[in-house]
Amino acid sequence: MSLTVRAFRPSDAKAVADVRRAVAPFLVCTPQSVAWEAANAPAAQHFHLLVAELDGRLVGAAKTGLIHDSTVPGQAVANPMVHPAHRGHGAGRALLAAAEERLAALGATRIQASAHEDGRSTEFADRNGYRRSRTSSFLRLDLARTPLPPLPAHLPPCVELRTAAEFGADPYPLYELDAEATSDEPGDVPSDAMSYEDWLADTWERPDLDLGLTTVAVVDGEPAAFSAVAADGLGRCLSAMTGAKRAFRGRGLAKLAKLRALHEARAAGCTEAFTGNDATNAPMLAINEAFGYEPFATQWSCLRDL
Repeated sequence: MSLTVRAFRPSDAKAVADVRRAVAPFLVCTPQSVAWEAANAPAAQHFHLLVAELDGRLVGAAKTGLIHDSTVPGQAVANPMVHPAHRGHGAGRALLAAAEERLAALGATRIQASAHEDGRSTEFADRNGYRRSRTSSFLRLDLARTPLPPLPAHLPPCVELRTAAEFGADPYPLYELDAEATSDEPGDVPSDAMSYEDWLADTWERPDLDLGLTTVAVVDGEPAAFSAVAADGLGRCLSAMTGAKRAFRGRGLAKLAKLRALHEARAAGCTEAFTGNDATNAPMLAINEAFGYEPFATQWSCLRDL
């Protein structure tokens, strides 16, 4: 068999999306989002997508890039994925080696990779010198069969729910909300240096971010909490981020925003909803359990020092 690793081409977008959906069905991915990410990632990220071909057929892909939105220097990401039907031929190792070489040339000192607890991925990470750091739980909600808790008949005083689309003329308040909530997310590397320009390119303009489903809780005119929703147009949606500003936490606003977003997603025809949480994020895990989410997959964050 002939194995080749090369740079992504726009014509690869559908095949890459097929690989990602086969490996990680809990993530929302479309050919449009793959092509957009490859073409529009922030310059400081040095994003690059590698693909592996086996006898001329695309069987795997790897995201590579620097973690540009953190105050911790030298951090990078490499995430190789190989279609389950084509594993065992060296595609994963070839992708990882090419990614590591590229990131080392960019000055990275530590690489973070994701490994699913599927019986093979974590062992692959172990063999290649990556140490397991922390876990995330991915949960699934059957929107077609599982009843959602009802929305409250009356909102708390001074609170209103809006869609992200209503902020289209000036999304900066949503950037401030997202940046503050994201900076407090548990993880191996803090996301605490996200610029507005990079947020526009990396989040707001993503083709799979559904601004009509993304819900914002506004208090006295100030965005206080939100639940971002990505959708693939095939009946699946993903809670891309849910959080609140520090000054508004403890009031149930993030839970309210997510509940409204789920109701809207179901009304829009979504039949499956996915969400992911760091295993230490007990408050968000409790909210998801109350909504009817069930365990679906476990993912490890794995680290390797260069």
